[in-house]
Amino acid sequence: MAADLSQIVKAYDVRGVVPDQWDEQVAELFGAAFVQVTGADAIVVGHDMRPSSPGLSGAFARGAAARGADVTLIGLCSTDQLYFASGHLGLPGAMFTASHNPAQYNGIKMCRAGAAPVGQDTGLADIRDLVTAWSADGGPEPAARRGTVTQRETLADYAAHLLSLVDLSAMRPLKVVVDAGNGMGGHTVPTVFGSLPVTLVPMYFELDGTFPHHEANPLDPANIVDLQARVVAEGADLGLAFDGDADRCFVVDERGEGVSPSAITALVASRELARHPGGTVIHNLITSWSVPEVVREQGGTPVRTRVGHSFIKEEMARTGAVFGGEHSAHYYFRDFWNADTGMLAALHVLAALGTQDGPLSRLVDRYDRYAASGEINSQVDDQAGRSAAVRAAFATREGVTTDELDGLTVATDDWWFNLRASNTEPLLRLNVEARDEALMTKIRDEVLALVRA
Repeated sequence: MAADLSQIVKAYDVRGVVPDQWDEQVAELFGAAFVQVTGADAIVVGHDMRPSSPGLSGAFARGAAARGADVTLIGLCSTDQLYFASGHLGLPGAMFTASHNPAQYNGIKMCRAGAAPVGQDTGLADIRDLVTAWSADGGPEPAARRGTVTQRETLADYAAHLLSLVDLSAMRPLKVVVDAGNGMGGHTVPTVFGSLPVTLVPMYFELDGTFPHHEANPLDPANIVDLQARVVAEGADLGLAFDGDADRCFVVDERGEGVSPSAITALVASRELARHPGGTVIHNLITSWSVPEVVREQGGTPVRTRVGHSFIKEEMARTGAVFGGEHSAHYYFRDFWNADTGMLAALHVLAALGTQDGPLSRLVDRYDRYAASGEINSQVDDQAGRSAAVRAAFATREGVTTDELDGLTVATDDWWFNLRASNTEPLLRLNVEARDEALMTKIRDEVLALVRA
């Protein structure tokens, strides 16, 4: 019987409950299909700390080797460490992780050589179809030559590459609290920070895919409460929180206040534009107005795109952009094969803070210029109908513009909001920004009343 992959193959990756929705047998078929679709004669495979990850990644490697590909296993790694290996070795790659999802989940993030994304339109649908077919008829024919499976360490080379991209030579000593959330930050941070003038205060560095302390999703305010308290208690200069696979990084200032990822995007953009004058910077449509403003002030060209890493990476490649940022705390760098790495963004923050005397709150204040709601989710039965009601309510107002690049964006000179449907859940996601808190609150409440009517 064919495997039902409809629930686990998403727009950008594979993700589902193990073993209920997929298992090692299915993972082996994914390995074979990945090799067939990419045409690769060699690939690289890594995995996170989830209990099911070693078995699933090993099965994927067996399937790939059976189709004739030589497999390099890099073992425990962050997702951006896998992207480094893909770029550095020039090989397609597969990372076994479910990011911030609960422990029973696992998944695969796949890329072509040079960390180029594999999504629905760039090979993932073809891989899904092959796995479905093979699961129904007994699997693929083995290749004439079976590939080899070897192991390789990449952590030191990954750290060295990141450190080569940021000038940290003039940095003053800093005290930094890092919450790894029992995820892969506990594996990568000690090596990356090891040579820096940093007093590191580790939190939850023990690799544990059952997430005993809190969910490894720093965008949820509940998951950074421990970090915020520890930064204040330690008198630290800042705090950093990584998600489960450590490709996203969230920043907390010396007061224990969360720093908007849009402000971090603007800060890093200004630094990258100093290195690459006149460059292009990509930002998704729910980042703050401050991002394109700062980019223009620094002589760069901002390009607005849809939410989602495949769209960002496509625009990075198309425009030759030096940097890209999303309000979800994903940060993309041309010098990192256009892939996202929260660790490199964190190093930029350390460098920016460490080369001036003031606190982080003062540094980021110039990049945090407007009042924002944050993302607000509403469960609705009729996403299209509620969106249409919002569009109708605002479309005839004077000075209002609308666009549908990604969901519905409504804007005036003083405020904007974006309303997007979730791809996977019956949710509408709202983001609002305005020139002051009172106006933001007014628009937010008006839109939510229509959405939740």
